[in-house]
Amino acid sequence: MPRHMPHHVNRLTIAIALASTALIAGQAAASGFQVREQSAKTLANALSNATAGAEDVSFMAYNPAAIGNIDGSQVAGGVAYIDASFELQDAEATSLGGADYDLGGSRQGGESAVVPSFAAKTQLNEQFDLGLAIYAPYGLSTKYDEDWIGRYHAVETELKTIDFQPTLNYRASERLNLAVGLRAQYADATLSNSLDLASLGARTAQEQGNLAQAQALSSQAGRADGFAEVTGDDWGYGYTLGALFQVTDKTRIGASYRSEIDLTLDGEVAYSSDNATGQQVLEGAQAQGRLRDGGGTADLTTPANLNLGVYHQLTDRLALMANAEWTEWSSFDELVVEFEDGTNSTTTENWDDTWAFSVGANYALNQQWLLRAGLGIDESPVPSAEFRTPRVPDADRQWATFGTTWMPSPELGITAGYMHVFADDGGIDQRAAIGNENESKGNLSGDYEVEADVFALSVDYRF
Repeated sequence: MPRHMPHHVNRLTIAIALASTALIAGQAAASGFQVREQSAKTLANALSNATAGAEDVSFMAYNPAAIGNIDGSQVAGGVAYIDASFELQDAEATSLGGADYDLGGSRQGGESAVVPSFAAKTQLNEQFDLGLAIYAPYGLSTKYDEDWIGRYHAVETELKTIDFQPTLNYRASERLNLAVGLRAQYADATLSNSLDLASLGARTAQEQGNLAQAQALSSQAGRADGFAEVTGDDWGYGYTLGALFQVTDKTRIGASYRSEIDLTLDGEVAYSSDNATGQQVLEGAQAQGRLRDGGGTADLTTPANLNLGVYHQLTDRLALMANAEWTEWSSFDELVVEFEDGTNSTTTENWDDTWAFSVGANYALNQQWLLRAGLGIDESPVPSAEFRTPRVPDADRQWATFGTTWMPSPELGITAGYMHVFADDGGIDQRAAIGNENESKGNLSGDYEVEADVFALSVDYRF
């Protein structure tokens, strides 16, 4: 069965929230299901300036204390376009009984995604700044053809999140800013996969002693599919802390922490089949109280992370920067879905905590044009091929970025950035056995090839 997520929040509230941001996130640009494209300036520097750069109000998404580095009031808005490509090479898939699941369909599952963001701040007085950031910290979008070789493990996976982050910054001294922010996070998910109803029906018939029917259904394994789709949503709450310290007139250091957020996803599951054999098996299972449309719950934690950064103005024209980010992916150890009929579905993740490191540089051509570039590396939380799934075919990756900021006036900045993601190949080795979580999904193995291009554009205005 697919993983499970929610469906019960006030629809008017959700409609307003999604209309204001239209958040759809992509996975291939960052490890796990993290999204870091909240600013074109940070993307163009490979995120090396995320914690200590504090160049405009959009940096509040990475370090809430960034708004203390900006006098007066400012607004910023941006959008990132993520074009992800991944394909399962040398794939093999069989049922528990050895039937071949390959129908010859495409093995590509990459999706394009659009990630908008918005931030604003005002200086209340000499000591306090107040800000608001709206952005997507996590998200995922993968979609395969319904006849692809790994269809029993995943067809569509879409996770959308949106954070509303009101922030208060305290200017403790001329050099030190300390900030705290509240995070209200909304998550919405759709997950689907096919069902090998012929194999399911064969096992049921065998248990009932109907060997002729079991043999007939076994001969149709992988050829009489059903379909399961889960949808749902929830709200969760957390916080963020930040500090920004101007060590010298040319050097800044920053640190920030974003808490984990616990979500109880409360949603619905629907089953269907478009062929006679599959419909017959599905109706029989539903008559026995299984594979029925209904509701369920699942707990999901979006992880905590810690950022440390340094920014140094080496000359009047050249600035250097570096950043390190730790993410507590170990909180995502398994996903257990509990259904209304008393059954449950478990997907073991067993993810590891990760680090991402990046360096970058800015070069000012003149007062109006600033060139940006950076390099980064990002660890995957997936420990081995045994825990890599088609929903999140994650692997270690590297980034190369460049971009430019045009400032037609001291108040207005327009930034464009580009990132190319080079991901290592990632093996997948999902094994089925009687009684394990892959019993009904079958075996799936191969090697994922992943890459992505990200384009970002942002505008900031100070007044």
